[in-house]
Amino acid sequence: MLAKPLKVLHVITGLTDGGAEDSLYQLCHNDRHNVHRVVCLMDAGQYGSRFDAAGIEVVYLDMPRGRVTPPGLWRLWRIIREFQPDVVQTWMYHANLVGGVVARLAGVKAICWGIHNSNLMPGATKRSTIWVAKACGALSRVVPSRIVSCSQHAVDVHRKLRYAAMKFVVVPNGYNLSLLTLDAAARARMRADWKLDDDMPLFGMVARFDPQKDHANLIAALAQLKGLGWDFRCALIGAGLDADNHELIGLLEDHGVRDRVLLVGRRSDIPAVMNALDVHVLSSRFGEAFPNVLSEAMACGTPCVSTDVGDAAFIVGDTGWIAPPGDPRALADQLALALEEHADAPAWQARKQCAHQRVVDSFSVQRMIDGYSASWHQACHV
Repeated sequence: MLAKPLKVLHVITGLTDGGAEDSLYQLCHNDRHNVHRVVCLMDAGQYGSRFDAAGIEVVYLDMPRGRVTPPGLWRLWRIIREFQPDVVQTWMYHANLVGGVVARLAGVKAICWGIHNSNLMPGATKRSTIWVAKACGALSRVVPSRIVSCSQHAVDVHRKLRYAAMKFVVVPNGYNLSLLTLDAAARARMRADWKLDDDMPLFGMVARFDPQKDHANLIAALAQLKGLGWDFRCALIGAGLDADNHELIGLLEDHGVRDRVLLVGRRSDIPAVMNALDVHVLSSRFGEAFPNVLSEAMACGTPCVSTDVGDAAFIVGDTGWIAPPGDPRALADQLALALEEHADAPAWQARKQCAHQRVVDSFSVQRMIDGYSASWHQACHV
C-alpha cells in the first residue's frame, strides 16, 4: 500500500549545471506520487529551461549570488504559507540555511536539508560558503528533521563539522535509465563525427575545466601511457575543454599528447558521448561527493577509471578501477589495466554489462524517489 501523497516544497540555491540540480530535476520529473513545487533563491541559470520544458513549476526569487534580500525572504515566507507544504526539502548550504529557517518561521515542522558537497577546503571553497556550512552545523539540531546526503563520504565530512549525526539519511543519486543505456547506433554516429575507428581505444572525461577536476593529472597519466607505447585517444568534454583554452593547450603540448586528445567542449548529448567512449576517466583531486558522471557512464555500459574521491569507489564497485588522487603514475597504471582487458573482447563485453547492471540495481531514479519519500514521511512523524 502506497503512503499518502505529500505536498513537497523544494528550496534550492540556484539552477546552475550541477549534480544537485539534476537530482532535483529527476526527482520532480519522475515522481508521480507526491506533489512538487520548486523555489530557487537566484535566477533560472542553465537548468531553468529544463524545468520549464518538463512542466515543473519554479518560482525564482532573483536574489544576488551569496546575498539574501528582505523582499526575497518575505516572498519565500509567503510562498510557504500559501502552499502549506507537508515537507520542505532544501538543496545545498545557502538554501538549507535560508529555506530551513524561513520554513520554521512559517510554521513548517517537517524540514529536510540536502547535502550534496564534500569539499570545504580553504582556498578551494569560498569563505562565505564555508561560513554558511558551519552555521548550518550549529543549527542542525533545531532546524531540520532529517538531513539527506547523496553520499556516505559527505556524511563523514559533515559529522566533523558538528552536524547532528542521528539525523542523516543517505540517498544516492538516481538516474533515468530509459535515457542512459547501451546504444550501438549512438556510438557509431559519435565516433564517425570524431573520425575514429570503432576499434581505437577511447578514453574520455566529461567535466568542466576546473582545478577540482585535475585535468593535469589525467594529461600526465596519458603521457606515461604514450611513452609505454600504448595506442589510444582521449576525448575531453565540458565547459572550457576547447582550442580557446590556452592553459589546456599548453599542458597537452608540454606533455606531448596533443595528437592523442580530442577537445570536444560542452555537449548536451551526454548519453551518446558516453556510448562513444570505451572508458570514462575521472581524475578529480578533491571535492566530489557522489560523482554523477561515473554512474551516467556505467549506465551506458562504459566502465570507469576514477580517483578515490567522495563515493567514487562505492559507485564503481568491482566494475572498474580506482587510483589515489594526484598520482599520475598510479592513474596511468589503472588505465593500462583497462587497455589490457579491452583487448579481450569477451571479457570487455562482460565488464560493460556488469557496469550497466550495477547502476540498474543500485542507482535507478525510482530508488532515489523511494529514498526521499521515506525521509519525508519520517520527517512528518518526528
